[in-house]
Amino acid sequence: MFAEADSFPRSKFGNIMHSDPNMSIPGSGSEDDLYVRYSSASTSGPAYEAHRTSLEGSPITMSPWNQTTSFMKPSTAISDNDVPANSLIGSLTREEGHIYSLAATKDLLYTGSDSKNIRVWKNLKEFTGFKSNSGLVKAIVISGEKIFTGHQDGKIRVWKISPKDPSIYKRAGTLPTLKDVLKSSIKPSNYVEVKHKRALWIKHADAVSCLSLNVEQGLLYSASWDRTFKVWRISDSKCLESIRAHDDAVNSVVSTMSGMVFTGSADGTVKVWKREQQRKGAKHVLSQTLLQQDSAVTALAINTQGSVLYCGSSDGLVNFWEVEKQLSHGGVLKGHKQAVLCLEATENLMFSGSADKNICVWRKDGNIHTCLSVLTGHMGPVKCLAVEKNQESRSEQRWIVYSGSLDNSVKVWSVEEFAQIGATNKNQQHACFEFDSESAPFASDETASSTSSSSQSRWH
Repeated sequence: MFAEADSFPRSKFGNIMHSDPNMSIPGSGSEDDLYVRYSSASTSGPAYEAHRTSLEGSPITMSPWNQTTSFMKPSTAISDNDVPANSLIGSLTREEGHIYSLAATKDLLYTGSDSKNIRVWKNLKEFTGFKSNSGLVKAIVISGEKIFTGHQDGKIRVWKISPKDPSIYKRAGTLPTLKDVLKSSIKPSNYVEVKHKRALWIKHADAVSCLSLNVEQGLLYSASWDRTFKVWRISDSKCLESIRAHDDAVNSVVSTMSGMVFTGSADGTVKVWKREQQRKGAKHVLSQTLLQQDSAVTALAINTQGSVLYCGSSDGLVNFWEVEKQLSHGGVLKGHKQAVLCLEATENLMFSGSADKNICVWRKDGNIHTCLSVLTGHMGPVKCLAVEKNQESRSEQRWIVYSGSLDNSVKVWSVEEFAQIGATNKNQQHACFEFDSESAPFASDETASSTSSSSQSRWH
């Protein structure tokens, strides 16, 4: 039942390039293939998303950074003791398509693209990789020795590292397992209506857009463009539950240690789900709807403390809620001119990547967010982010930030939490600021003191 993937040796074509992170580069090439679902019922989305359902990639004019000749050997470890705060360390490129997913753990970085390969990088050099039978890799998460990848074909694949050779990865299965598919297909009651088609409830009927782990409860959550999210038990790969969550594609799912699950959708809503024990086992029940707006919700993230939930939208705004204050709306962060495509958060920092090719770095002080800097340099939309604490730095507040883009590159940044504000942006004309919850264009029905019938968005 288990299939083994072909692993391949590290490539001689991987490279690292260095450049000025403050260099503004004019946009070029097409941006029509971001692979974020805005709405399946409307054609009023942004121009760069005109062919969102196409599986054909749109090549972006290659940057001078993305050449196959390396002019500088990387160090054996990422040490930024002599690197300026909030600066570019290097750029990783491999001529095989746009970067759609990232995952970082210890000294390894995993990158997923619209090729059939998942690349593994170590100390800024290509270490190894493994092949998938499917093309576009939309999500990567890591749980111990297992790596889960979500794909455009609606499947979730499970990989394991060989105990004999850490450079060899073998496929350990697929979610759902073949055994469960065959067993479920016998009963007609296991079929549901999805997009005018009959499908097994344990299988996603469209692209897997996001994966989220709850390590404490041993659960994996998968979100899909089929408007559902599913709950999987990691120990035996069983699908425990499938929830029809939204009226349009689910673009993001985030789980917390407390048992809450947040989902964001192209229908413009953010919903809160709670896992409750019932007679037939634990079930996820809708608790409340945090946001309802015209713009698609494209990304969600929660900080490492689990105290703040962030939501990025196709209108370029980031809303946030304070979990410990009964999910009260904290405000709106404005740092991008185009759609927010990805979010990552540490304890006090939040990073937002956008179709405008920039990454905003926000620092949280109490309930106030300050934009520390705007990281520029990508030639295409920033599609994914990963953040790791820099273990080699003398400072405890240094972070390594990885950004994957549709320009086919992954850029590596050093970010300091208490860097001088705007130190890397003195030559940039880029405004970042925070609305408070009262001045933001929202109307509420329960937790706000004022309402507005003309508002196009609501938060609850």
